[in-house]
Parts: sequence; structure tokens; C-alpha cells
Amino acid sequence: QVQLVESGGGLVQAGGSVRLSCAASGNSFSTYTMGWFRRAPGKERELVGSMTRSGATYYADFGKGRFTISRDNAENTVYLQMNNLKPEDTAVYYCAAVQGRAIQREEYRYPYWGQGTQVTVSS
Repeated sequence: QVQLVESGGGLVQAGGSVRLSCAASGNSFSTYTMGWFRRAPGKERELVGSMTRSGATYYADFGKGRFTISRDNAENTVYLQMNNLKPEDTAVYYCAAVQGRAIQREEYRYPYWGQGTQVTVSS
């Protein structure tokens, strides 16, 4: 199975920005749809956004205008840029992957997951 490792999380003040990275092993990264999910304490995991192999994107309402997904296939890495952070963005953020062409918004579609990285937004 492909291995995914998230990094870049930490403590940030409200209104600040953070850039998360997800590094993938293997040689098939360019064939995958990638997803970002998050889980706040005591809450269900929810979709943050998704990007296809061709660059099409989808964002949850809470991320539109604030969050941007990008990918570098040569480096086997996908990024999540988060700006204007709010305390309610505090969560563990997960990277996920599924082979295919389409946007996928449901957790069960993704067979490969990273371990998560903590983002804490203070007021």
C-alpha cells in the first residue's frame, strides 16, 4: 500500500496561516485523487477538500476562500494552504488517497490514509 505522511501542523494564532504537506511513497501518485479531512475533538471526521489528478478541486463551505489544495506530482506531495484561521479550525488534519479521476467526498472511498497532523488555533 502507498504510505502517506502529513506534516506542517502546529500552534497558530487566529487570523494566521499554515501550510500542511502530505508526502506519498510509491510511483503512482499522479494517478490518485487526493483528499484532506479533519476531525475536531469529540466530532466526526469531515471533508476539507479534494483534488483530482487533473487539478479539479472541491472545498467544503467552511474552507472556500480560505483554503487551497495544490499538488506537485514530481515531488509526490499534496499541500493544504489554510489562511485566516479560526479557533474552530482546530483539529487533526488527515491526508487520503484513492486511485481514479473523479472528486471523492466520502471517507469510505479512500483506502489510503496518513496518520494526521495536529493544527491548534488559539484566540
